[in-house]
Amino acid sequence: MRAAIVFPGQGSQFVGMADVWTTHDAARAVLDDATDAIGRDVVAGSRDEGALATTEFVQPAILACDVAAFRVLEALGVGFVGAAGHSLGEFAALVAAGVLELTDALRIVAIRGRAMQAAGEARPGTMTALLGVGNSDAAALCDQARGDDVLLVANENSPRQVVISGSVAAIERAEALAAERKLRAVRLNVAGAFHSPLMEPAVEPLSAAISEAAFAPARFPIASNVTGTLVTDPAELRALAQRQVVSPVRWEASVGALRELGADTFVEAGPGDVLTKLAKRAAPGARAVAVGSPEAAAALAGQHA
Repeated sequence: MRAAIVFPGQGSQFVGMADVWTTHDAARAVLDDATDAIGRDVVAGSRDEGALATTEFVQPAILACDVAAFRVLEALGVGFVGAAGHSLGEFAALVAAGVLELTDALRIVAIRGRAMQAAGEARPGTMTALLGVGNSDAAALCDQARGDDVLLVANENSPRQVVISGSVAAIERAEALAAERKLRAVRLNVAGAFHSPLMEPAVEPLSAAISEAAFAPARFPIASNVTGTLVTDPAELRALAQRQVVSPVRWEASVGALRELGADTFVEAGPGDVLTKLAKRAAPGARAVAVGSPEAAAALAGQHA
């Protein structure tokens, strides 16, 4: 097995998502560090639906769960040829690859969450998933619906699933066009138009936080959200992280880059199984496994041995 590890982002959270990791020492240490870093109990907060609905809390909480899952896999001896993380999950990939220390990543992500929440309030927008359509057709639909507003493909997830992001009015026009074309559109429960120019107010505070952190060479390649290519250079990883919040997530290309690296198995570490489901379309023929508990990690490690 040549495995790539992939980390989910915002939207994968669920009530009680951190509880399962409290039973393993390596994971518990991550949750404790996260609690200290953000000044709020991650495990208790993850049981609170209200807290999970705020970008400010949920981003560091998901990061903590993602890294907790990785630390358990690492403790069990599972190795990886490369990594990627979807949006917020990319910061977990940076920690897993040794580029960022966990405490720095938590500090950055806490600032990222606050900055994105504020940007969403200052420049309101939203996001919608389009099912049964690829990137080029979704981009054409955005061109038709945009008008004088902001609207673009924000997540290039798979050949048959994309997410568009923009002003509320433009999203509503795009959803109407999708309905006319018998395409399924699912409005996402998000606090703003993530990965679009409407997030520009978040760039400066996020860039400043990233500038203060030490970035080390990656111990295995990371498939970048911004470019969809493999990166190990710390300076390049820093520059990409600073623009990520206003750039589309090129997930399909990232998965393809990891496949070209030789990955035959995609291990989703953290809450949910969104990326595992996407892998069936983005990486046909590859195996995809969701590791959402220490037991699932142990099962994978047993196969890996």
